[in-house]
Amino acid sequence: MMKRRILQDVLDLLDRLPAVAVLGPRGVGKTTLAGEVGAVRESVYLDLENLRTREKLSDPKLYLSAHADKLVILDGVQFAPGLFRELRGVIDGYRRRGRRAGHFLLLGSASRDLLGQSDESLAGRVSYMELAPLDATEVGPEEGERLWMRGGFPESFLAETEEVGAAWREDFIRDYLERYIPQMGPRIPSRVLYRFLAVLANEQGRLFNASRLARALEVDGKTVARYLDLMVDLMLVRSLRPYGADVGKRLVRSPKIYVRDSGLVHALQGLSDGEAVLGHPVVADSWEGFVVENILRVAPERAQAGFYRTSAGAEIELVLEMSSGELWAVGIRYGRNPRLGRGFHNACEDLNPDKNFVIYSGTERYPMNGSAEAVGLEDFCRELSL
Repeated sequence: MMKRRILQDVLDLLDRLPAVAVLGPRGVGKTTLAGEVGAVRESVYLDLENLRTREKLSDPKLYLSAHADKLVILDGVQFAPGLFRELRGVIDGYRRRGRRAGHFLLLGSASRDLLGQSDESLAGRVSYMELAPLDATEVGPEEGERLWMRGGFPESFLAETEEVGAAWREDFIRDYLERYIPQMGPRIPSRVLYRFLAVLANEQGRLFNASRLARALEVDGKTVARYLDLMVDLMLVRSLRPYGADVGKRLVRSPKIYVRDSGLVHALQGLSDGEAVLGHPVVADSWEGFVVENILRVAPERAQAGFYRTSAGAEIELVLEMSSGELWAVGIRYGRNPRLGRGFHNACEDLNPDKNFVIYSGTERYPMNGSAEAVGLEDFCRELSL
């Protein structure tokens, strides 16, 4: 078991708010986190994926009134979206009796967009947090390469052998596509979604081109967009928007698409160990996606993230605009001896960022030409999270 950084934040929020929702893909450790919360708070745990459990809540107010003095942990809230309206009335009743915080911990495997009813019904009563796979600050510097190769899902990362970890990732993808997504409602053949994810993994970090993907999958562009929205809502894929800046240049407007977990990227490519990854053409794109995802997991809550690219070739892989207005330019290079091309320098001239960094696969920190600083991923993430 690995202690997750989010744990104390969840406990602090439960001291202040009626409900806290922790969202993240299946297998990321939400139930384990709930167990840790339950170990220090008197609580009752309900698994809403189980039909019998959902039947217990056929009259939610009656059932919940019997546990009014406990924290109620509702796991799998995406399976009972109508419950949110009932929770609103229960929470308001508690408030009228002077109990203003610590009523519900909601766990879900879908984004806020897919759980839109919770936003509407529990507005002002719930705080959302995302539990992502393990990141570089949670595993330590000596485990960084293993985290990249296996990904951050705990069962994969902590597997006894490479083979066991690879088998877990393959089973995870199959279970999601064959069982979990149909439970959520969409009736899309699992083989089609697998091909879609495999194509995205093959194009890791490239601009989204619906027409190209449609041709590869033999479907239309609207169908491709629908598949992408679903995978983003399930928090398996990230759509990184271009950073908008008034610089008088012709900017790329399409988002960049990443399969969020590097271990899943490798599984979808049929790469079962580190040696296979390092010898595959996807290696640099996999590293870029891994770095982007780790940085965005620890970035300040109000930081705005995007990438910058012009039609002339100026490019910064990640731009972070802090709530203070400070701008950070983050170049990403695979290898131990990073080099900056003209495109990065031109982009920095366009944006004039306050800080320039290059994240590479080494650990030494040193200045580079053009006012940029080379830094390892874990060091950068720790600095960013302070």
